[in-house]
Formats: sequence, structure tokens, C-alpha cells
Amino acid sequence: MTQLRKDLSKAVDAAKEGESVVITERGVPVARLTGVESADLLSRLEAEGLVTPPAGSRAVPRLPQAEAAKDALSSLLGRMRR
Repeated sequence: MTQLRKDLSKAVDAAKEGESVVITERGVPVARLTGVESADLLSRLEAEGLVTPPAGSRAVPRLPQAEAAKDALSSLLGRMRR
């Protein structure tokens, strides 16, 4: 732990490069620091047909109920501030 506190950036760099950094406390392993490979995971899941990429950019539709609620809330706040 002491060494990790001194050289945290080195440990993170090692994990980024694919190394597994074992963290010990008084000589006893307590944790492991490894890199995250989420991009590789998504590519693999897509290749296996478990996920599909989005067809394109989609805008979130505005619901009329949400607009009406927002207008009602604005109106109520305006009356309360008078």
C-alpha cells in the first residue's frame, strides 16, 4: 500500500499496458489492478451477434405530456412568485 501511494501513476500506467498489478498489505495480496477493455468487449459482443450497433443518430422525441407538465409547472411557479 505504501508503494502504491507513492507510485500510483506508475501502477495505473502498467494496468493500461495490460499488466496486472497485485496490491498487498503487509505482504498479503488484497486487490488486483487491471486495465479495462470495454471497447474490445463491445466489439466481441457485436461479432457474436449479442448486441447490434445503433442504426443511426436518434433524437429523443418530445412527449406532449412532458411539454404540458413543464408549462403547467412554469405557470404555477410564476403565480407563486407574485
